[in-house]
Amino acid sequence: MDAENLKLDINSQLFLASICKYPLQVKMAFANWRNQSIGKQDIELYNRGYQLVHVPEGKDSADAKMIALGACILRSYPTAKEILVCSSDGILIHLCNELQNQGLIVYWVRRQGQSLHIENRNTGKLTHYSLSMATEVPSFEKVVEQIQDLIKNEQDSINARLHSLAAIASLFQERCNININYNQKQPQIEEIISLPEELSTEFIQQEKQEYFAKISDGETLDKFLLKIIQNIQINSPKTKLSVSMLGTEIQKITGESPNSIIKKLKLGSNFTKYLESSPTFTLKASGKEYEVTPLLCK
Repeated sequence: MDAENLKLDINSQLFLASICKYPLQVKMAFANWRNQSIGKQDIELYNRGYQLVHVPEGKDSADAKMIALGACILRSYPTAKEILVCSSDGILIHLCNELQNQGLIVYWVRRQGQSLHIENRNTGKLTHYSLSMATEVPSFEKVVEQIQDLIKNEQDSINARLHSLAAIASLFQERCNININYNQKQPQIEEIISLPEELSTEFIQQEKQEYFAKISDGETLDKFLLKIIQNIQINSPKTKLSVSMLGTEIQKITGESPNSIIKKLKLGSNFTKYLESSPTFTLKASGKEYEVTPLLCK
């Protein structure tokens, strides 16, 4: 390290060590240690295990000594595998090339503004480190990936809360014998949030009309439920459909809770028990929920 040109704090040093394949063993700092502008940097570096190499005052004096000593580094350390050349001076490219020719993996560490640019001279890979934030600066692709992960996690969280809210609303409706039109009361949810398992507006309207015209018994109800399940599987194949999710979709289409429909058709006391007794569906325990799977397609 050219201590007159580049200063590395302990966090920067640890980061540089982390990108190397082999452990960092030897640290050398070059400078005119009598120069008052360096301050007490010599004490700090010495306490961190650096070998301090003194050079007399003069332009490029530290660079020249780094090249002279670095070019024959394998004589002193014959088992060395990697080396970090820490200086923003362009003349150090000669040392980097010489060390590469000797078979070493060479990292050239330079400072640009508030960032360190670490170039693997053997592969051309660039790594960036923010000095002000003490963290690696991710690539554009990684930033996009992280943003996508955050958005997905937020959507999953909203989706889970919406299903919980729908389940609570359904229970309250049943207890108080209230008939709520879900589509009229909460249009803003469908307009603002688009979740993978939600059905399209066109499908909802179409199925709502068919529902009032056709559903009169268990057989027609099963066909209606199968259409809902098939539509969800087409739009979101990886979705595991729970009883509460299916009930939410039914209520969105019909404006009635599934329990209310079951009671009107005199098919049982509640929706879950009806699905358990139906030859068309099977229920599988999944945590606190039941996953619904059709046994056959009609």
